[in-house]
Amino acid sequence: MQKRFAVAFTGPSNSGKTTLIEKVARALLSDYMVAIVKNDPKDKAEFDVEGKDSWKFFQTGAEVVVTSSTRTTYFSHRQKSIEEIADMVGRFDYLLVEGLKTLPLPRIAIFRNKIEESYLSCSEAIAVDDSVNLKNYEIPDRIDILNLNDTEQIIEWIKKNAKAV
Repeated sequence: MQKRFAVAFTGPSNSGKTTLIEKVARALLSDYMVAIVKNDPKDKAEFDVEGKDSWKFFQTGAEVVVTSSTRTTYFSHRQKSIEEIADMVGRFDYLLVEGLKTLPLPRIAIFRNKIEESYLSCSEAIAVDDSVNLKNYEIPDRIDILNLNDTEQIIEWIKKNAKAV
């Protein structure tokens, strides 16, 4: 069976999580299959249009799959575990997860301007840029410090620390 690895990214709003995940995914895709999971903590993401057939089907309470020659979209009413999501996605080498602080995955916290220390207890690494003065913080020794603008360094950390799923 194929080895599949997962890593999570966390951090305050507008810290650069999405941008970093995009850079990491693009770089990894030259050699690996990549999947991304985005947490929607406020349940505000919308993927369907009211009145369309798929929207009507979802309103029934059923699980809905919309498929075409170029994509498959799955609408579910149930929250999924990381294992269920990994099984649903199927083939991938790296699963990049944005958010979901409660998942037991190696985690990189992303910060710009200041470090919010509440993230340190659930993170194995932090990625910061020059806007953060590390001298102002006591970063635990167990946490690796990464350069937010060095995608290769972050990918090397991921390859070394991602969890098999």
